[in-house]
Amino acid sequence: MNVGIGLPISDPATLLTWARRAEDGPFTTLGLLDRLVYDNPEPLIALAVLAGATSRVRVQTEVLLAPLRDTALLAKQTATLDRMSGGRLVLGLGVGGRADDHEAAGVDLHTRGRRLNGQLPLLRRLWAGEPYGADAGPIGPAPARPGGPEILFGGFKPMALERVARWGDGFLAAAPPSWAGGLFDTVREQWRAHGREGAPRLVAQANVALGPQQVVDDARAAMHAYYAFTGMPDRMVSGMLTTPQAVRDTVTAYADLGADEVMFYCYGLDPDQVDRIAEAL
Repeated sequence: MNVGIGLPISDPATLLTWARRAEDGPFTTLGLLDRLVYDNPEPLIALAVLAGATSRVRVQTEVLLAPLRDTALLAKQTATLDRMSGGRLVLGLGVGGRADDHEAAGVDLHTRGRRLNGQLPLLRRLWAGEPYGADAGPIGPAPARPGGPEILFGGFKPMALERVARWGDGFLAAAPPSWAGGLFDTVREQWRAHGREGAPRLVAQANVALGPQQVVDDARAAMHAYYAFTGMPDRMVSGMLTTPQAVRDTVTAYADLGADEVMFYCYGLDPDQVDRIAEAL
């Protein structure tokens, strides 16, 4: 099974070091979270820099909050990144749930799902080279991957899972193995119900901190701050993997569920974690 690294968001200046170490290791993908009203790097810009510093690993948004963005500009930005990276962009999409993000973007929080549903066919049309509309022509450049970058959807509700079959190529499961199995089954059922050929790509996500206690404490504090808005950050942090054996067991558990890849998200800043995860594997 493929293994990727979810990058820490606390200090953008460190991400080049993380990316180069991952490129030299066994990892397949670099992932980056998205928020607007938060002290994190903008993911498309950051991943463009990292794509230019690497040649092999994929760059993946997990998840990009598409409703916060203008659709035509998003189509152009993602096609550019996909083209310039040689088709290495994987576009993980979601709707988000923070009222402050939507307030800052000038987007109605309560219509975010409908907005995403309207964005998806337009993105696909623009990536295919079709005109924007009657009074505006095509928006280039053409992406490296015909039809646009690979799209994965994150989420838990039925509508989010159904989008995978309607518009996507796969599913991002930010859930432990005990929960992810049911989500995977639902995605597969929707895939068949929509008459899709093949199978959806299934990507799991787990949080990890490997190293001295200071590294673990740093990761827990950063993750706690990130998920404070949920009202249950302690529960989120409690699931963090902090031993090599836990990392190996998690890979095995997701593999048994049929996952194609697991992304290990690191909230601690120490880039030596890349090597420690590689050793654990």
